[in-house]
Amino acid sequence: MKKFNFRKVLDGLTASSPGSGSSSGSNSGGAGSGSVHPGGTAGVLREGIQESLISECFQICKTVRHGFPYQPTALAFDPVQKILAIGTRTGAIRILGRPGVDCYCQHESGAAVLQLQFLINEGALVSASSDDTLHLWNLRQKRPAILHSLKFNRERITYCHLPFQSKWLYVGTERGNTHIVNIESFILSGYVIMWNKAIELSTKTHPGPVVHLSDSPRDEGKLLIGYENGTVVFWDLKSKRAELRVYYDEAIHSIDWHHEGKQFMCSHSDGSLTLWNLKSPSRPFQTTVPHGKSQREGRKSESCKPILKVEYKTCRNSEPFIIFSGGLSYDKACRRPSLTIMHGKAITVLEMDHPIVEFLTLCETPYPNEFQEPYAVAVLLEKDLIVVDLTQTNFPIFENPYPMDIHESPVTCTAYFADCPPDLILVLYSIGVKHKKQGYSNKEWPVSGGAWNLGAQTYPEIIITGHADGTIKFWDASAMTLQMLYKLKTSKVFEKQKVGDGKQTCEIVEEDPFAVQMIYWCPESRIFCVSGVSAYVIIYKFSRHEITAEIVSLEVRLQCDVEDIITPEPETSPPFPDLSSQLPSSRSLSGSTNTVSSEGVTKDSIPCLSVKTRPVRMPPGYQADLVIQLVWVDGEPPQQITSLAVSSAYGIVAFGNCTGLVVVDFIQKTVLLSMGTIDLYRSSDLYQRQPRSPRKNRQFIADNFCMRGLSNFYPDLTKRIRTSYQSLTELNDSPVPLELERCKSPTSDHVNGHCTSPTSQSCSSGKRLSSADVSKVNRWGPGRPPFRKAQSAACMEISLPVTTEETRENSYNRSRSSSISSIDKDSKEAITALYFMESFARKNDSTVSPCLFVGTSLGMVILISLNLPSSDEQRFTEPVVVLPSGTFLSLKGAVLTFSCMDRTGNLMQPPYEVWRDPNNTDENEKTWKRKLVMNYSSSSQEMGDHQYTIICSEKQAKVFSLPSQTCLYVHNITETSFILQADVVVMCNSACLACFCANGHIMIMSLPSLRPMLDVNYLPLTDMRIARTFCFTNEGQALYLVSPTEIQRLTYSQEMCDNIQDMLGDLFTPIETPEAQNRGFLKGLFGGSGQTFDREELFGEASAGKASRSLAQHIPGPGSIEGMKGAAGGVMGELTRARIALDERGQRLGELEEKTAGMMTSAEAFSKHAHELMLKYKDKKWYQF
Repeated sequence: MKKFNFRKVLDGLTASSPGSGSSSGSNSGGAGSGSVHPGGTAGVLREGIQESLISECFQICKTVRHGFPYQPTALAFDPVQKILAIGTRTGAIRILGRPGVDCYCQHESGAAVLQLQFLINEGALVSASSDDTLHLWNLRQKRPAILHSLKFNRERITYCHLPFQSKWLYVGTERGNTHIVNIESFILSGYVIMWNKAIELSTKTHPGPVVHLSDSPRDEGKLLIGYENGTVVFWDLKSKRAELRVYYDEAIHSIDWHHEGKQFMCSHSDGSLTLWNLKSPSRPFQTTVPHGKSQREGRKSESCKPILKVEYKTCRNSEPFIIFSGGLSYDKACRRPSLTIMHGKAITVLEMDHPIVEFLTLCETPYPNEFQEPYAVAVLLEKDLIVVDLTQTNFPIFENPYPMDIHESPVTCTAYFADCPPDLILVLYSIGVKHKKQGYSNKEWPVSGGAWNLGAQTYPEIIITGHADGTIKFWDASAMTLQMLYKLKTSKVFEKQKVGDGKQTCEIVEEDPFAVQMIYWCPESRIFCVSGVSAYVIIYKFSRHEITAEIVSLEVRLQCDVEDIITPEPETSPPFPDLSSQLPSSRSLSGSTNTVSSEGVTKDSIPCLSVKTRPVRMPPGYQADLVIQLVWVDGEPPQQITSLAVSSAYGIVAFGNCTGLVVVDFIQKTVLLSMGTIDLYRSSDLYQRQPRSPRKNRQFIADNFCMRGLSNFYPDLTKRIRTSYQSLTELNDSPVPLELERCKSPTSDHVNGHCTSPTSQSCSSGKRLSSADVSKVNRWGPGRPPFRKAQSAACMEISLPVTTEETRENSYNRSRSSSISSIDKDSKEAITALYFMESFARKNDSTVSPCLFVGTSLGMVILISLNLPSSDEQRFTEPVVVLPSGTFLSLKGAVLTFSCMDRTGNLMQPPYEVWRDPNNTDENEKTWKRKLVMNYSSSSQEMGDHQYTIICSEKQAKVFSLPSQTCLYVHNITETSFILQADVVVMCNSACLACFCANGHIMIMSLPSLRPMLDVNYLPLTDMRIARTFCFTNEGQALYLVSPTEIQRLTYSQEMCDNIQDMLGDLFTPIETPEAQNRGFLKGLFGGSGQTFDREELFGEASAGKASRSLAQHIPGPGSIEGMKGAAGGVMGELTRARIALDERGQRLGELEEKTAGMMTSAEAFSKHAHELMLKYKDKKWYQF
């Protein structure tokens, strides 16, 4: 238990007394700073607030994973259960069924999945991984677990085959041997098919790895073994010899049987298909090169690309299907990957958007000796999963019900909203369904296995993803599912990027100029705001009606005195305003403004992108209301936006970067404030930056304050070389100096270095570059604007923490907080957090008023007062006055988030305007008034503290009491790391502060006392993708982008962790296996062997013996009885313990049954011996003994 320091409490009480408080213009954070101590609290609440949250309310648990499996490698399908499994290079397995049935499981080793095999209709799955281990997964539970594992020690696994309704698994290896594994016990059989016995003794070369194994549909006692060098062996399992051998001079990639078992087809490396008949194995029955050019008779067909896989499927009422991947001609190098479907004489080539990893033909029957009747083909691509309908002649694809297109364009940011207004999902879906693609198959999705219900979680959830191409996607995330609702393309606001005559492609803006950087959404008012990497902000309003209108745009000149920061001099020169820079530009934008002219004219006062000036048709949905762009200043591109906030009640949007702050009235379409960060302090610069010297040819203007704020002088011809914004595809491996390192794309996922994401970037170091360095920069072309990524919440370079002590110092050697080197280097102070709220702007205020909280990278909080017109009529005409209030609060580290609570401890929501369709013609526009929901009563005149403000930085959290500005609580969250994401959320009707730290810890603190509720080392930060996309929301939910293609959702609620089993779908449902077709008397008599093949008798230990222990090692899995015993003492529930006890009881009963059987055998043996003894001495007399 932590010790409580009474002295520090008294100090805190003294500091919070009315006489010791500072004036409203001073740093009131300094009063609270005297009460700071690690992990402790200071001050006492005047009103006792009962906090209902306790540590038992919290527990971290992964819930579900959405999206396309990253880097897929294997595919399997259960034709009876109708579920699909996908293996990946990272050792993950995704099992999919009907919508809602989506399960993720992971191999602990992380080895790539080579092959997957379902135990058809048995609720089990076998996986073969690249570490030469076989795993048996139990699918009869909602979270699959490994029952057994078998590790091969001396040979590498290359191919596996499990016959239908068999418990013996054939395993081919790289050495060419074939082993047999018992699925039930996962023990290796002593029966082995050695490669030197399979091939002829006269063969001088090794046949290569086993690439195919399958038993004959005609006779289960015959095994077809395909070797890489072109050799095929038909092995008789009973006689343990090769019945026939087939040789071909081209390497084999795959083999498939005809269902009658008399023929099989091979695909080869030269693009050919060979059909072999068992009666004449000396040469192929038929050889075709489907995509090769026809040659003269007697000449060999032209070689093509390898056919990687072929499937030969028969139909009862039509010609067979021959489906294969690859095999295209070499002279068509630019053609995309394709899947070829040959049906009779018709050949159809389906071109794919991505390389084909694997494909499977879905058939009606699981029996290999019947007509297969294929109805679909599941094609696994590198970045997509499609299913082709074979029942229609044009082969359409099925509409995929899973969210496999999250990565259609790389995700750059995310937002998560739980318990949002319930009508939003229906509204967004009704708008988005009109824009869905057409041409899908009219049949239902064939992967329809499993069972799923809604469960107890019924509140609506929406996930928003921003992408590199400027698109915004709204997803319905309710009830553990993910479905696309609506798609918004922000790039339609701007003119298309065109290459002019004679211009090189490198003169156009770098890739991804429309990449979404930040999003802000108010579900109640339906106001949506987005900022992009090209330093623009777009405000959207929702409407059900289509309109055609011009897009209003504003251009803002936001700059800071560059030379003052880089080269401080002893002379003093305070900043003066230039009011002309505050006026929005009304000039028309024409042509491409993204290149430097051939005459070398310096770019100035032009935006990075050109907004469309003609009327634009806007369909129902979100329609652009205003575009705000930061412009170039003296050849310098604008810094990217680091913070964004919108208030629908005030009609104001605010955004900032490492240069300053911009406040815009989007109702009147005017700029209210455009001010450098330094000027926000006015004369109260807490860090007392070094004096600056005036430069030559500068005109001094009197200090004139306007409601639109102050602006800095334009720098003269001083220019800085900044690192440029560059897409990940343009990175090279050549060493580049630190000052010249080019920032990566928002899709980049590198860990160390500069600017790895839109939300984690660094300012230029301020070091002047030599002419040689300048020439290196210019090699990218004069027209490539040197975009650089804006700063993150800390505005500095991030080097992620590592686990070793040796590199820990270097990993934290960054300028992320005011306590390290931000002040020493006097680097620019970025705006990192913004928050609109009804609050007390000054210390002496008695009532609340509209305020804007501004947080900076140096840990400062600046309160800005908003003076709004009193009536609705005046709001559209009278100006809004924006004034820095002179109130400052301070924390350690860059400010991340704000929130407010009332005096009773309830979380206060920012005011908002009730949504109304702006284009609704049915209502009377003159009589309509704005309906505002303020969430706070401003009529109270009682003196005292009315509000608690929670502020969290990357190092600590503080709770201030307003208007007295007293620091009541402070909690130093971390000393050695830093917070990446912090949000104030509601769980169990109480507020708490949720934080995600760079060292992987998730921490929850109660409010307002900041008592630690949870601290779990959840996820080490391996790349900046997680930091860029991690977000918390209400009801104990969170998510992050776990891979470039997948979203991982998790919960920190104990209640949800307890109920997670009810929310997940069932993978296995009891289904009767379809009966085999009656072959008939004549077909059974002449069609092949009618004898049943007893694999148990042949492969069992009694006949085959035991395999060498050094060959493979059996490992019990956590899902087996042995593994469940070890887990029973942990956090497993009573139901699990009961199941374990039942299994143990069954095991004991089984052992008892075995002992009973043994005793019965002994008794029978004793009776037999007694009977024999009786017969021996039966006829003897007594004297013969």
